[in-house]
Amino acid sequence: MAQANQQALAALAAHISAKQGAAVLSTEIAFGDLSVTIQPQALESFVQFLKDDKLCKFSSLVDITAVDHPEEDPRFVMVYHFLSMYLNQRIRVKMALADGEITPSICAIHPSANWFEREVFDMFGLMFSNHPDLRRILTDYGFRGHPLRKDFPTTGYTEVRYDEAQKRVVYEPVNLVQEYRQFDFLSPWESAKYVLPGDEKKA
Repeated sequence: MAQANQQALAALAAHISAKQGAAVLSTEIAFGDLSVTIQPQALESFVQFLKDDKLCKFSSLVDITAVDHPEEDPRFVMVYHFLSMYLNQRIRVKMALADGEITPSICAIHPSANWFEREVFDMFGLMFSNHPDLRRILTDYGFRGHPLRKDFPTTGYTEVRYDEAQKRVVYEPVNLVQEYRQFDFLSPWESAKYVLPGDEKKA
């Protein structure tokens, strides 16, 4: 069964590369799924092809997310997951995006992309052109920053509390009053009378 699935995915990859050669940068079969990396400017036409082509029929958008690689250029990778219920296959579409680069919305092709793209905007700060309602969906309206970026501080920038005097919720800059906020992760055995090999403290 696994070999048959592998062969089917290989045939699908060959078909997509033959039909969309200008858009496809690479294909890879891993963990029972086909991953296709494409040119960002080809996103809309490629997604439409996946939906309409008789050998693809990827009519269901499962998820849209992103991955942040701060050390790389371009920094972000957009990831789209599609399902073909007709052929019982899945495909992962990836494309690299620079920080500040705007990618087209695919809401016109898959209306379910609306909230997925809003989540990516909220969590990563990536923008989508021609989106019908691009605004935050998980964080508050006045939230600062994008929590799934690797450079976002774990404490955030603001804290929320209920003010009894004002009888309302107020936002304030984070004020860390706890003395020991910097932890030493070099050794988990702080009270041990011995040192494990490779766990020596740095001077």
